[in-house]
Amino acid sequence: MQLGAFSISLAVKDLQASKAFYEKLGFLPLMEEHSPNWVILKNGDHIIGLFEGMFERNMLTFNPGWDQNAAEVNPFADVRELQKTLKAAGVVFAQEADEAGTGPASFVVHDPDGTPILVDQHR
Repeated sequence: MQLGAFSISLAVKDLQASKAFYEKLGFLPLMEEHSPNWVILKNGDHIIGLFEGMFERNMLTFNPGWDQNAAEVNPFADVRELQKTLKAAGVVFAQEADEAGTGPASFVVHDPDGTPILVDQHR
């Protein structure tokens, strides 16, 4: 199962302070576009998303249809296909994608220790 680009999404208290810290570790913005509440940073193949006030816990994030540079990948497994496969395997969902929809969608599952895993398709 190919889940797409991987990153860790961090729930931060102060976006600018966190961004400055990770830049000292060699991370640079992956995309020029971001909001006042989030930024995506990259160092080599490693991606960190910093999100202020958007969710409660850190989470693992996968982006179907993207590679580690946020470039489109074709073909790719649609988020709804991934959801159906995981449901068939008995995975319990905290949030589901509309299986009748197309285009951007996401779902959330939790690992056995409660870590949220977001599968977030942007196209």
